[in-house]
Amino acid sequence: MLNSVQPASTKAKSGADQPYYLGLPLWSNSDWLGSLYPAGSNSQNYLQHYSSVFNTVEGNTTFYALPSVETVSSWLRQAQPGFKFCFKLPKTITHSGRLKASAELSAFFTRLEPLAPYLGPFMIQLPAEADKNALDDIIAFIAQLPTALQFSLEVRSLDYFRKDDIEKRLNQSLMANNIDRVCFDSRALFSVTATTAAEKDAQRKKPKLPVHAIATANNPIIRFIGTKDSDYNQQYYQAWLPKIAQWCAEGKTPYFYVHTPANLVTPLHAQRLHSQLSHLPGWRPLAKTLQSKNQLAMF
Repeated sequence: MLNSVQPASTKAKSGADQPYYLGLPLWSNSDWLGSLYPAGSNSQNYLQHYSSVFNTVEGNTTFYALPSVETVSSWLRQAQPGFKFCFKLPKTITHSGRLKASAELSAFFTRLEPLAPYLGPFMIQLPAEADKNALDDIIAFIAQLPTALQFSLEVRSLDYFRKDDIEKRLNQSLMANNIDRVCFDSRALFSVTATTAAEKDAQRKKPKLPVHAIATANNPIIRFIGTKDSDYNQQYYQAWLPKIAQWCAEGKTPYFYVHTPANLVTPLHAQRLHSQLSHLPGWRPLAKTLQSKNQLAMF
C-alpha cells in the first residue's frame, strides 16, 4: 500500500521544475485543441500535452469513481517528469461515507500506487454539511492517514472561517499532521452578475467562502475561481502573487489552480498569472506559449 512508499521530492529534477506548481482543474478539454494541444491531437494523448506545459492538475476524476488499472497505466505513460496529480479522495469517503470508509480508502491508495512519483497532495474535499459538529471526526480521520503521503483539506462550512476556537482547533490539527488547508478563492466569480449558462452553473455549484490565506504545512494550495475575463480576474489574484513569493521564500512549494466557468480559456489565464511571477528564483517560462484559437492578443 502507498503508506509504505516514500514521497517523491516536491521539486523534481526535470524540465517541469518550477518554484511552485501551476495547473488547471482538468487536463482533458477539446476546446483547447490548437492552443494547449496541437491541432488534431487524439484525446487519448491530452494528458501528455497538458503535462508538458503545466506541472500539476486537480484530479477531479477520482472524486467520482475509482480509475481502472488500465487508466492508471495510461496516466503513468503520459505524465511528464516532475508532474504532480492532486487527486481528490472519492466522494464515497468524504461525503456519503462520512470519513469512515477505511477499506475503500486503502483500495484507493493501492490503485494509485504505480503513480507514486507523480503524486502531489491528495485533496480531501468536504461538503458544507461537515460543520463544527463533524470536527472530531475530521481530526480523527486525518490523524490516521499514511504519513508518507501528502494531503490537503478543503472545508466548506462557514463554521471553520470565524477565526474562533473551532477554526483554531482545526488549523492546529492540520499543522500537527502536516496537512495543508486549501485556500478557496471564489471572490471574482461571485462579484459579477452571471449572464451565461456556464457562469450561472458555476455560481450555483461553487461555494462562496471567506478567503483565509494560510499555510498549515509545506504545500499551500490555492484554488482560484475566476471569470472568463482575464483583466477582471487580475485584480483578485494580484494579492496572491506576493503571498506565493513569501511562501517560496520560506521554503514552501505552493500549488495554484486556475478555474473559470466552462474552462474555455483557463490555460491562457494561468499563463498570464505565471508571467507575473517571473521574479521568483528558479522561475522559467511555460514550455509553450499559448494563444487562443482565434489568435486574439490577450497578453
